[in-house]
Amino acid sequence: MTMQSLFKYIPAHHQDEVTALAEQYGAPHHRHAILDDGEFDPLTKTDRVGEVGMVVRRRDGGILVARKTYYPPEVFRLLTGGVGPVESITAALSREVAEETSLTVQIRRFLSVITYESPLSAQRRFVSYVFLLDELDGVLHVADPDEQVAELRAVSPADLPALAQRLNGLPEHDDPAINGRWASWGRFRAVMHEEVARLLAGL
Repeated sequence: MTMQSLFKYIPAHHQDEVTALAEQYGAPHHRHAILDDGEFDPLTKTDRVGEVGMVVRRRDGGILVARKTYYPPEVFRLLTGGVGPVESITAALSREVAEETSLTVQIRRFLSVITYESPLSAQRRFVSYVFLLDELDGVLHVADPDEQVAELRAVSPADLPALAQRLNGLPEHDDPAINGRWASWGRFRAVMHEEVARLLAGL
């Protein structure tokens, strides 16, 4: 990946920051995903241009995953949080870690930039900036009740492909909780788990 090839997919105001983060925490892998024709949150939300992916590694080596109150049974996924239209990546990362975990963490690696586009519109794009974060201190709990987190748990990195498989197999039915189909949402969410599992195995 070259930065120039990545830059055509991410917001212009993030390009210098991505360059600086890559210099400090390692050049991220770039994966570009073409989504199916489904519409769902967060892709249809206008309050964000993308998200941060938080691969929080606990002191025992486990990776934090979460289940929200409205998810189908036994669906857990890696933590993510929206990046506002004019917000910096690092500001979003700091805020979302505090809201969803209350932990003090350290960025260990800039793992990946995952870009997505929809066949419905070449203009409909989304980006996930994914970081490996090591827990340093704090007591794990969700500080923001609006996150609607029902449960947090730690899994082995080796469990991430199974989480991706579960996400890839969600039912086709529509749900107003995500403003779309679970199957489309699940295939979108599975991409990060596949990517992180592969990258962690190589570290």
